[in-house]
Amino acid sequence: MHHIEKKQYTKESQWKNADEIYLFEVQKFLDLTENIKEEELKKEIVAQMLKCDKRVTQLAEKRFEELEKNE
Repeated sequence: MHHIEKKQYTKESQWKNADEIYLFEVQKFLDLTENIKEEELKKEIVAQMLKCDKRVTQLAEKRFEELEKNE
């Protein structure tokens, strides 16, 4: 994989969004939230999960960048 392609792949979170297990688990989570009757609570839970996912993605991508610099 070319160096520029690596950075683009990392920056766009494609590494995560191409993973079938990740996508399955996210879909399962969203399916489960559909059973929450209180709409505001459902929105808060989904929003919080998305914040956690975003932060984990940022941490992973930072680590990828650090590894690229050390190549």
